[in-house]
Amino acid sequence: MLNTELTGRKCTPCQGGIPPLNRSEAETYLERVPGWELQDNATKLKRTFNQKDFMDALDFARKIGELCEEEGHHPDLALGWGYCRVVFQTHKIKGLHENDFIMAAKVNELAMRQDFLKAA
Repeated sequence: MLNTELTGRKCTPCQGGIPPLNRSEAETYLERVPGWELQDNATKLKRTFNQKDFMDALDFARKIGELCEEEGHHPDLALGWGYCRVVFQTHKIKGLHENDFIMAAKVNELAMRQDFLKAA
């Protein structure tokens, strides 16, 4: 299920100097982005997308890169045969910001729209 409240929003530039979301705030946002999990004491947001093969993982990573470039908010990506791992963190504040959850929702939408999820 897509969270159109988040996917309809744009990332706002983060200048730093603001506190990251605390664990409770991050957990509230987490409920709105299915499949994602908090990592490193709720300072990172991670999801691994299973793919059919290496080329699908590579294509999905490229599409994520294009989306993130448009938004100006970039994840750490890792890929290999059959997977693409996406990790968001707002580096300027060394933690999570609402932008990370907006992008997680948009990546979920991309995966569903492009049928990048491996068939079960």
